[in-house]
Amino acid sequence: MKAIGIILAGGNSNRMQELTSRRAIAAMPVAGSYRAVDFALSNMTNSHIQKVAVLTQYSSRSLHEHLNSSKWWDFGRKQGGLYLFAPTLTQENGFWYRGTADALYQNMDFLQNSHEPYVVIASGDGVYKLDYNQVINAHIDTLADITVVTTVLPEGVDNSRFGSVITDEDNRIVSFEEKPLQSSNRVVSTGIYVIRRRLLMELLEKTIRDNNFDFVSGVLTRYKTQKKICAYRMEGYWSNIATVEDYFRTNMDFLNREIRDYFFKEYPDIYSKVDDLPPAKYNPTAVVKNSLISSGSIVNGIVENSVVFKKVYIGNNVTIKNSIILNDVQIRDGAYIENCIVESRGTIAEGARLVGEGGIRIVDEKVDRY
Repeated sequence: MKAIGIILAGGNSNRMQELTSRRAIAAMPVAGSYRAVDFALSNMTNSHIQKVAVLTQYSSRSLHEHLNSSKWWDFGRKQGGLYLFAPTLTQENGFWYRGTADALYQNMDFLQNSHEPYVVIASGDGVYKLDYNQVINAHIDTLADITVVTTVLPEGVDNSRFGSVITDEDNRIVSFEEKPLQSSNRVVSTGIYVIRRRLLMELLEKTIRDNNFDFVSGVLTRYKTQKKICAYRMEGYWSNIATVEDYFRTNMDFLNREIRDYFFKEYPDIYSKVDDLPPAKYNPTAVVKNSLISSGSIVNGIVENSVVFKKVYIGNNVTIKNSIILNDVQIRDGAYIENCIVESRGTIAEGARLVGEGGIRIVDEKVDRY
């Protein structure tokens, strides 16, 4: 075992609007049957990283329930395991996590009590496949102090929300600008890092001592000239869930057969907690086109270009287009839904008409009166 894994899963974003009022971003449902954190966890176990800590904080109940058994990701073993660390208020510490560096620092004992030489740090809101061992091997070969996994954003994706990375001919990072106001550079950080465990502990001590609680500004930006920080270019699909538009686009990407097969039919697999549910049921009046319908759902109406999550009931004469329906939603007869994200455990009234005009509309029964 070369490395331990740490998944940063405590974050929240106002740009997710009502969607994160009940759950952390890492717990957001993805592709019908998964959660965002499943992708980082699956990459860890597929890379044979057997000891993984998930750092949680904001609205963590849903995430903790999802992670209540480590067997789904094959972490139930005598050596290693899956650990959940929420902020703990003690006589020595009276703070919640004040940033990513502080979250790591407050769990310093996890680092101290481990014996693996390297640490893989990943965010819990990325959707991708990656063999972390390839990153570790590149880290060793380049004699890097820190390796940052990067990717090239496709055209049309806003790059101002990411860390812009510029490297020299040896792939060493010479410029790291977090969330630039304006940049033509499309090479960005994915929020995945490899670092030697002892060096991480040393840098965290210095960063927190200087009252800097963010890993990017306190470590990457601050030490980019003093330490050898290199980039590793990730190939293949990568998406970060940080805004409503990102979340909607990411789910809709799974309607593309190539992307769907890449994640769910090509080795290695993506794992998730499995619910004991019957397969989706399509009654004679159901018409489904280019959509994902998850287990436990019953369809009587029309569903087009949409992702329907688990245990959704779609009544007679219902039309759903270009929308995401989260878990446990009841859609009664005659409803029309287009360009919407319907929050979980809601009921859409009979004959309701819900349309996102000029954007994606979030439908939440607890705050909406339609």
